[in-house]
Amino acid sequence: MSRVLLELRGVRAAHGGITVLHGVDLTVRAGEVTALLGPNGAGKTTTLQVAAGLHPAASGRLLLGGRDVTGADPGDVARAGVCLIPEGRGVFPNLSVRDNLLMMTFTGRTRAEVEEVAFTRFPVLARRAAQRAGTLSGGEQQMLALARGLATDPAVLLLDELSMGLAPLVVGGLYEQVADIARQGVAVLVVEQFAAAVLDFADHAAVLVRGRVERRGDPDDALRTELSALYLGSAP
Repeated sequence: MSRVLLELRGVRAAHGGITVLHGVDLTVRAGEVTALLGPNGAGKTTTLQVAAGLHPAASGRLLLGGRDVTGADPGDVARAGVCLIPEGRGVFPNLSVRDNLLMMTFTGRTRAEVEEVAFTRFPVLARRAAQRAGTLSGGEQQMLALARGLATDPAVLLLDELSMGLAPLVVGGLYEQVADIARQGVAVLVVEQFAAAVLDFADHAAVLVRGRVERRGDPDDALRTELSALYLGSAP
């Protein structure tokens, strides 16, 4: 089996005194896409924030490559190889595509190296290099967000609602890229509300309900049936 790069053990976390994660256990392996699914309010984004070091765990442990980094500064977690692409893409709309990529040279890579990674994987960005990011289509903005993330050469890639606001055909193309990124040895954890968008590309899936992982396994027909019941409000 491939190596576990990200692991949450018994993680509890709260917002404003209200506990939203109740002992979450989750593992993400190198070379695989793990989908974290569930309805709104299940705690999916909080799980990503804990994994990125952006939100403190009230208890439990966060491990990267087997090393305990619980309570570490977010910058240290990022330097350890974790990259979070948040909901809303996080690009600078008033800067050009090229200048958005230039911002990623803080990682130590040269501008040429960052652009080579971005433009090789997403050729459309090369054609839009001088265009302001805010004028790109939603799919192109998401490509730019992914390209910026890949510039950090992550070991663990965290994606929050990649499909939001995008047409199904565009989403399918983006997830093909995500699956290919995983095949390069990256551990990918994807949060999605719309399970159908990611299950065709995921190696494993976990279902989060009211802050607890209620189901984990392969993205098979049984899981899809359970998700349909859950989202329609008829699951136990």
